[in-house]
Amino acid sequence: MEGVVKWFDPGRGFGFVVADEGGPDILLHANVLRNFGQSSVADGARIVISVQETQRGVQATEVLAIETVATEEAPGLEDFKSLTPDEIRAMPLEPARVKWFNKDKGFGFANVFGRSEDVFIHIEVLRASGLSDLQPGEAVAMRVIDGRRGRMASEVSTWEVAVNREA
Repeated sequence: MEGVVKWFDPGRGFGFVVADEGGPDILLHANVLRNFGQSSVADGARIVISVQETQRGVQATEVLAIETVATEEAPGLEDFKSLTPDEIRAMPLEPARVKWFNKDKGFGFANVFGRSEDVFIHIEVLRASGLSDLQPGEAVAMRVIDGRRGRMASEVSTWEVAVNREA
């Protein structure tokens, strides 16, 4: 079944999908999303799932694909305005671990393995990457640019998704 993520709250461990063909909202549990290799998904992201009818309603049983939220231009950050999406995708993926991320503040930091400086992660970059939140200690892969105020993520994906995509 194909649809759009209505909302997903990693703190609560679930969210809902609206099917393209209509019908009731479909429960998307965090465990189903984790089996796909992600701990969160952005509101509005396109998603392909397997579902089953239960006594409590329709639930996703497997995530088959997630398409990130389309943006017409680079996320509202000045440092990205001169880069095209193709230029960003051409950058190498760097393995990193999330130091902290605060969804309410709209940013956080990660450490790339083997480097001492923090990498800034903006919420809009996370959303454009198809994610809605990050947890401390989470393994991620990032494409990083040198911004005016230091290194910053231009794309973020979970480590599992990045490894599968690059293989």
